Amino acid sequence: MKVSLFITCLTDLFAPQVGLAVVKSLEYFGCQVDFPAAQTCCGQPQFNNGYFQEAQNLARRMIKVFQGASYVVTPSGSCGAMVKEHYPGLFTHDPAWGRRAEDLAGRCYEYVDFLTRVLKVDLHGLSLPEKTTFTYHYNCHLRGLGLTGEPARRLLEQIGNVTLVPLEKAEQCCGFGGTFAVKYPDISGAMVRDKIACAARSGAAVMIVNDGGCAMNIAGAGHRNGEKFVVRHLAEVIAAAIEHTAAQRKANQG
Repeated sequence: MKVSLFITCLTDLFAPQVGLAVVKSLEYFGCQVDFPAAQTCCGQPQFNNGYFQEAQNLARRMIKVFQGASYVVTPSGSCGAMVKEHYPGLFTHDPAWGRRAEDLAGRCYEYVDFLTRVLKVDLHGLSLPEKTTFTYHYNCHLRGLGLTGEPARRLLEQIGNVTLVPLEKAEQCCGFGGTFAVKYPDISGAMVRDKIACAARSGAAVMIVNDGGCAMNIAGAGHRNGEKFVVRHLAEVIAAAIEHTAAQRKANQG
């Protein structure tokens, strides 16, 4: 199965290790992964601020870049939602491009959604090197994709040495919201402080956050507040479990 990675701006610039983890895990499950180097921003910041012409220009570029891909997988729910939820609407007065936008939307998947609905993976054979307690943040843009947090939680619980604990107000926004954090910094700051307080009360060592913007916001606030938990993408956890399990098997074989 051939898969093209849609890395997104924030992942590329601030969390490249997440992209590497996505590739490692997809290859482990039998995918051939390529990275179209011509990809740029998907146009979400422009769209959110009402610059629809500029968003259209970037959408056309993305559609061209990924036109030959069987599947397009992204580690960020918000950028996936931009492609699947908003691209077709950008071209309501341009049927030809509208059809191309619908086609890309149908081939684009958020990472966890792809693992569960397309690959139907089972992680029970994988294990982390030591017992670790996790909690999970259900980011807002998954709602736009029609996804719940259950698939990610189920995958996490299948990995050995994982203990998943509930997060108070798990469905509550972290306050990032793209330009929302810039336009309403006081409200955004109050929201993320509430989010990290919930994470701290959970007692988890790691919070799973599968969106670049949310991860940056929560991790930054936690660091500034001196919290002990760290933020990770589920792909990083799966990749770490793949690496550890492979090393164990090699050691057992002598």
